[in-house]
Amino acid sequence: MVNSMLHFIKKSPTCFHAVRNVAQTLEQKGYVNLTDGGVPEKGGKYYVTKNGSSLIAFRLPQAEPHGFMTAASHSDSPCLRLRDTAELAASYVRLSSERYGGLIHASWIDRPLSIAGRVLVDADDRVESRLVDFEKDMVLIPNVAIHLNREMNSGVKYDPSSDLVPLYGLGSAKGSFRKELAALAGCEEEQLLATDLYVYNNQPGTVWGAEDAFVSSPRLDDLACVYTSLQAFLLAKEAASVPVLAIFDNEEIGSETKQGAGSTFLADTMQEICSALGLELSRMLRQSFMLSCDNGHGLHPNHPELADRTEAPMLGSGVIIKHSPRYATDGVATAVFSQICKKAGVPLQHYSNRPDQAGGATLGNIANTKTGMLTADIGMAQLAMHSSFETAAAADTAYMIRAVQAVYETALTVKGDTVTMG
Repeated sequence: MVNSMLHFIKKSPTCFHAVRNVAQTLEQKGYVNLTDGGVPEKGGKYYVTKNGSSLIAFRLPQAEPHGFMTAASHSDSPCLRLRDTAELAASYVRLSSERYGGLIHASWIDRPLSIAGRVLVDADDRVESRLVDFEKDMVLIPNVAIHLNREMNSGVKYDPSSDLVPLYGLGSAKGSFRKELAALAGCEEEQLLATDLYVYNNQPGTVWGAEDAFVSSPRLDDLACVYTSLQAFLLAKEAASVPVLAIFDNEEIGSETKQGAGSTFLADTMQEICSALGLELSRMLRQSFMLSCDNGHGLHPNHPELADRTEAPMLGSGVIIKHSPRYATDGVATAVFSQICKKAGVPLQHYSNRPDQAGGATLGNIANTKTGMLTADIGMAQLAMHSSFETAAAADTAYMIRAVQAVYETALTVKGDTVTMG
């Protein structure tokens, strides 16, 4: 199971590849793509995509459904994004880039990196999107030698405009990047119209440590949640509610895009389901529940002082439910999710930021500005979040799948402040 997750992450260097891989898995399981049209019917299995980087899948029961049970995660990760005019040529050829999300700068230095994403191609007066992945080591961001900066080990503040520029080649390589890119895309260089390209860490994930306790990989935040939610969605037995798998792009930069959690993508899809089945969306949403799935900070072995004294989850000790004014979790959601996990035999941990730390935000509250569902922010505990190589516990992969599956197999009846689970 863990190795399958690492394989999925390896095949998903960008948000576009992640969504394509999820879509391919769904189609192998009989799901129909409604992106370009079609009406959902009772008993059907469907998915839709947005921008090629967000996806929503759902199954409809034969009987009239009772609310939506949703697991939402995100397809993007912090990284460096290449600009369309990428080459900076002088003595060396470098590639112009900018930060995407809150990456840990030092983790991207002195390691071979690759490039992937999508290119927009002029194909006989038609704009065509093609995914590309160089896969091989393409660039590297070199450190300054300690002889030239004696304060290197006293803490370095990286200037993104000079210190985070990927090195691509010697001066003789000028003009070759677009040639390589066009060849990879299967087109002529003059056919390249635009690009959405990202620098990524192509180091394979690994299971390591005593008793194979740990798993480390690029993009655990948040592809680990994409993978576990997908597996739970496919494994879940039919219930009275509509199971929904939602994968959004752009969480790392605020979600306020046409394919982000702040868009109308989820609400529009739910409305289309209700319209096709003759149901009222507002009534369905009142009986609905959403998991906002995004990993959280585990207790750091070298810096336990950075964690809250009472709510600092351990790696390998179960799914975490996250509490903060910036999260969507409230008391009702905590109680409901706790009961579901207890029934499923999944250990549950609680996470809160230290009171003097603001912490990060997730997509739960953002998505709920359009849908207003009862929501719990959950995830797996991990170390080095937003590093180019992150660490979690192998055991938590199975716990996460079981917890999300149990939610999919539950239907809620909400009357006032009383919630009945069936």
